[in-house]
Amino acid sequence: MSEYSISELESLSGIKAHTIRIWEQRYNGLKPKRTPGNTRYYDDNQLRKLLNIANLSQAGMKASELFAFSDKELNDLLDKQIEQNKSANLNIEYFISQMILAGMTYDEAGFDKCFSACLVYFGMKRAYSEVIYPMLVRIGLMWGKDDICPAQEHFISNLIRQKLMSAIDGLPINQSSKKCWLLYLPEDEDHDIGLLFSHYLIRLSGQKTVYLGSKVPLDSLKQVALNIKFSDVLFFFVKNQGLNEAEGHLKEINKIFKASKIHLTGNKKLIEQLKLTSNMDWIKSVIQLEQNYLL
Repeated sequence: MSEYSISELESLSGIKAHTIRIWEQRYNGLKPKRTPGNTRYYDDNQLRKLLNIANLSQAGMKASELFAFSDKELNDLLDKQIEQNKSANLNIEYFISQMILAGMTYDEAGFDKCFSACLVYFGMKRAYSEVIYPMLVRIGLMWGKDDICPAQEHFISNLIRQKLMSAIDGLPINQSSKKCWLLYLPEDEDHDIGLLFSHYLIRLSGQKTVYLGSKVPLDSLKQVALNIKFSDVLFFFVKNQGLNEAEGHLKEINKIFKASKIHLTGNKKLIEQLKLTSNMDWIKSVIQLEQNYLL
């Protein structure tokens, strides 16, 4: 069983260490253990419980209520979330279940065969929106119930990254495009599959892209801004970071890219609290990205 410091718990869950400590004191929900040297640490079970509460909080439940539930009651709530996320379309459900099964058995050939069939049936854009993204949501819920292990989740996620990178690599680069997008994730963000798909859509539309990937420091953004003028900047807030930190990032980005249109997407609960300036917008869906900027 792994051991995690509170800073590692913060990084993995997106919940600030200050909030975790408040929850410990207020609800007695997490009980850190201590090493022989008296250093506090958390185990896999406590990490899983924290991630479950983070997921269910995003669905509208209060942390105070969730910490009062037993592990079985939390699992029952996750089961309901999984059922609610299942598609009535049998073809969609087939592809999701078969790719998860292939991932859980580390069957790369089986995953590739199913993924390829999914692309033929839906095309890349529908496959991502209706199969890949819902599958990732379900995998997250399954991890919370201990129905899938981290290695299996990483295996599936990395196969999806490979597929998206291959699709992007197959698209031409339009050097004559008047629009140029910068795509990145902030320094504490590393879930890049959504950003990769955005990269694919923008490149597919014939516009130029500069893709920096995940965990990009502000200093790196300042450097690239000295060399290239971007028409648009797109980044994701995925984790449950604090409102002050998110607003601070927006303020810095606005200074760096004064002449650019700034787009953010990701964590609805966080973004709807942010005060966006006139040159910023919240892209809530793939459809909005396409219809407003890529057609």
